[in-house]
Amino acid sequence: MLVATVERLCRYPVKSMLGEDLREAEVSERGITGDRGWALLDAGTGRVVSAKHPRLWAGMLGFTAVTGPVTGPGARPAVLGPDGGLVGEGGLSERLGRKVRLVDVPPPGASVERSVPEEVLARGVRAEVGFTVSELGRGAPSGTFFDFAPLHLLTTAALAAADAPAAAAGRYRPNLVLRTPGGVSGFVENGWVEGELAVGPELRLHVLAATPRCAVPTLAHGPGLPRSAAALRVLAERNRVVPLPGMAALPCLGVYARVLRPGRVRVGDRVGPVS
Repeated sequence: MLVATVERLCRYPVKSMLGEDLREAEVSERGITGDRGWALLDAGTGRVVSAKHPRLWAGMLGFTAVTGPVTGPGARPAVLGPDGGLVGEGGLSERLGRKVRLVDVPPPGASVERSVPEEVLARGVRAEVGFTVSELGRGAPSGTFFDFAPLHLLTTAALAAADAPAAAAGRYRPNLVLRTPGGVSGFVENGWVEGELAVGPELRLHVLAATPRCAVPTLAHGPGLPRSAAALRVLAERNRVVPLPGMAALPCLGVYARVLRPGRVRVGDRVGPVS
């Protein structure tokens, strides 16, 4: 594994909404403090709302969730609409077209619906396509809203290999964007799986798996990132990886990680293999 630096640090207080950039943050076994601490619950199905089912929830990526000066249990985030105004549960239900509740505790057996990405590419965001139902957070502590694991890492080398400018990193919703040295190219994170990383002087991570990509990167993310089918199509052509034993090869970008030793992370921190 190579040495990199933390270029960007991101937190998403509400699952599937846009989030906020940080200069530094505490990281525990539950990830960055306040990350995915809340989610919307679909009152009709009882499932956690996710933009992975874009026909129903692509509009989630038009809202931004931000935290106040206090994070942690009970610290409710503010939700801002596309116009920058505050939006409550009633406004979210109205704008999303389904009744939703903002919750900070997943229901028992919490699950999300994930549209088949290739069908979304072929037939469009609004089409009726097949979907799967998956349990949340198999690689994360219980009671969290992570799709799989509490941290998602993405390098600038991999973004370049995917023909994605660094400014488009938000499409892939990473927690840490890592600046790789000049001359390093390709999907370098694929080689990190099962390794350990030191991030700054304190934080230690175990890399679990390559991150399979769904339809979410192809969707509009606020006004700054319009829809882009290439965000998934290029990965399908260039980086099909088996994320976990028993799975098929899938378009992947970045890696999931769990926390071995908590610590504080800062923009500019050095990242490298644990010696």
